[in-house]
Amino acid sequence: MDFAIEFTPDLAVAFLTLFVLEIVLGVDNVIFISILASKLPVEQQAKARNLGLALGMLMRIVLLFAASWIITLTNDLFELFGMGFSGRDLILILGGLFLVYKAVTEIHEKLEGRESHGTGRLKAVTFSAVLTQIIILDMVFSFDSVITAVGMVDNLVVIITAVLLSFGVMLFSSKFIFAFVNRHPTVKMLALAFLVLIGTFLIADGFEVKIDKALIYGPMAFAIIVEALNLTYKRRQEKIAGEHIEPVHLRHAYTKADDHDAVAAATSKGPEAGAVSLSRKPVTGRVTEDDGHQEPVGLG
Repeated sequence: MDFAIEFTPDLAVAFLTLFVLEIVLGVDNVIFISILASKLPVEQQAKARNLGLALGMLMRIVLLFAASWIITLTNDLFELFGMGFSGRDLILILGGLFLVYKAVTEIHEKLEGRESHGTGRLKAVTFSAVLTQIIILDMVFSFDSVITAVGMVDNLVVIITAVLLSFGVMLFSSKFIFAFVNRHPTVKMLALAFLVLIGTFLIADGFEVKIDKALIYGPMAFAIIVEALNLTYKRRQEKIAGEHIEPVHLRHAYTKADDHDAVAAATSKGPEAGAVSLSRKPVTGRVTEDDGHQEPVGLG
């Protein structure tokens, strides 16, 4: 893992692509923490949410430095069919398989999974039970985030900057980011497709099949530009037609719980709507019909 920085166009594109990808994928972490916190009594919600977000940031930092050590494990541990496998190779292969599995599973759940209608409930709505679930959630998303970053960029300084900056942006802008992704399900699907691409690259790298990373983040950057143009065209069409073009509604089976409180807190503009980022406000709050609240559409 390289610590030196040499600014090049490829590095700039990789950083920007990684930054956007980390934000789109990481906003799930923020919202799911809020969904879990919303099951607690109002006076405990802010404490659980803020502690969960802080632990998420800490886990990312620890895993980033652990990744820099793992990448140095280049000595072969065993051979299989005449091919040597090191600790680094195994981590890359397992990490790549994890990303592909997670992305494909989530795509399936959002398109063909069973819809959650809020009938499910947490088994024990206590602070310790919710905090335990938040810690597990943080571990999964932190591993996801770091493996994605390692799959895109070799420079540790660039990875740390992109991951921590994107998480910092999410902490203070999660309401706006969530509202945007919730309005545009294609952004979420595009990010999940990126995970499949990155996971495939990691698996290939683990088997010592070298692929130029420009072939990974180049198409990603192009896809982001195309999607931006598509969204711009959609807004113009809505303005001309004078009506909103309703997107596809993704399913919300992932949380296995009623997420409307957290969704309302994330997308409402009312002063009593609650919070999903670092704040003393609870998740639950009063939501009126004219405060800009969105129903769940593209994220859940």
